[in-house]
Amino acid sequence: MPRSVGPDESGSIVPHHNTSNPLRDPRDRRLTRVAAPSSLVLFGVTGDLAKKKLLPAMYDLANRGLLPPSFSLVGFGRREWDDAQFAEYVKESIADNARTPFNEAMWEQFASGLRFVHGNFDDDAAYERLAETLTELDESRGTRGNHAFYLSIPPKAFDVVCQKLADHDLADSNGSEGWRRVVIEKPFGHDLESARELNAIVERVFPADSVFRIDHYLGKETVQNILALRFANQMFEPLWDARYVDHVQITMAEDIGIGSRAGYYDGVGAARDVIQNHLLQLLAFTAMEEPPAFSAHHLRREKAKVLESVILPEDLGAYSALGQYTAGLQGGAEVKGFHQEQDIPADSRTETYAALRLEINNRRWSGVPFYLRAGKRLGRRVTEIAVVFKKSPNLLFRSPDKDDFGQNAIVIRIQPDEGVTIRFGSKVPGTQSEIRDVTMDFGYGHAFTESSPEAYERLILDVLLGEPPLFPDHSEVELSWKILDPFEDYWAEHHIMPDAYAPGSWGPETADQLMARDGRVWRRP
Repeated sequence: MPRSVGPDESGSIVPHHNTSNPLRDPRDRRLTRVAAPSSLVLFGVTGDLAKKKLLPAMYDLANRGLLPPSFSLVGFGRREWDDAQFAEYVKESIADNARTPFNEAMWEQFASGLRFVHGNFDDDAAYERLAETLTELDESRGTRGNHAFYLSIPPKAFDVVCQKLADHDLADSNGSEGWRRVVIEKPFGHDLESARELNAIVERVFPADSVFRIDHYLGKETVQNILALRFANQMFEPLWDARYVDHVQITMAEDIGIGSRAGYYDGVGAARDVIQNHLLQLLAFTAMEEPPAFSAHHLRREKAKVLESVILPEDLGAYSALGQYTAGLQGGAEVKGFHQEQDIPADSRTETYAALRLEINNRRWSGVPFYLRAGKRLGRRVTEIAVVFKKSPNLLFRSPDKDDFGQNAIVIRIQPDEGVTIRFGSKVPGTQSEIRDVTMDFGYGHAFTESSPEAYERLILDVLLGEPPLFPDHSEVELSWKILDPFEDYWAEHHIMPDAYAPGSWGPETADQLMARDGRVWRRP
């Protein structure tokens, strides 16, 4: 069907699509809108995240026609670059990491909006230069006072950067029609108290609705597809509760070590780094009730209800497990153990693997355990949600000389092979009534001709559009810390030392024992 285009209330171009998708709020136009003229100021522009993810994502957005020709990017850093040197750095990053093909004409357009401001985070003169640069962009490129500040920096620097932005009137649009927004990367604190302090620092300068907390997992297509799988398909939702579900396993496994992240990772560990944010968000998406609309208010409210209903096991030690990878062979190559990694103290108690058991105390999920695990140097790289159903009585197909066939499961694969697998029993061809587990598989790469955008593409565009549904607010962050803090306190109080596990394995024996206490086993992804 032909589509028409027209400007929205902010001047953005809005293609109008005819759609009958029952999940989609007709007011939700985030995927069809092009950002209005604006700029993004990137603090930490020379870091790995910026080079490998953020800069390529912005170019890919421009290449897909989702950024206006006047979009401008301002790098803020300590290197004494001019605009041309910065442009060379950005071009190299795009050439190495962009998802879409390099287009010389698009690069020339993109590069025309690149600016660089050198200085330290506490350098007043640098913020004066930044203010002059943003004024110049408003005048020369028509950015209209629309400026987002992306803080891809350590949380300890948030306070000084936010305060300097306020001191130099950069956080306030000063009565103009433009907007000012701030984007902050995880970790959002290291416990509940620090998360509250961090929130107070940021919201002292920026209004709550102008603060965008990035959890890149929420930008992944498969995470968003959890809602479509559940609420757009009548076959799944009636079974999605304690009457039919035996348990849920949420896994984030990495096959690499900590690499060069020792300075960040030591003292943080797998639970704080991954479970508090990524995995608890996946739990909330899996367990939430259907929101009335795909809006920030409704989505956040339903996720918060789930997190508020989480109950902890009475025995925190029995239903949690910590591990550290050792040296050994992985994939035919010799790899270092955690204590041999550069800059890791020999007596470090930081875990590289964590697993724990939670329940949700509401009518839908009462009595259903949720098992969360995350680790490094495991058998393979995979993130998935496995909803495992209760066993069928199997009265018709029971065999006296062998165990029953397995449990039905719906497995939502977040990465790297995005898709959904359904496991069920089927009769084996032949004269005997033998049942065997089989799978039906849906993969994004096979089902759709277009490749999925990177998570940061979706999230950066949402920042520029002012669309916050995929960004957790401070209440979700605080609720997540309320869940994890008791485990962290228990491990610290009882001086729990992580158990050793071999590289390429699936974690320490204590993690298997955690599941065995409930008569269950971990899935082998």
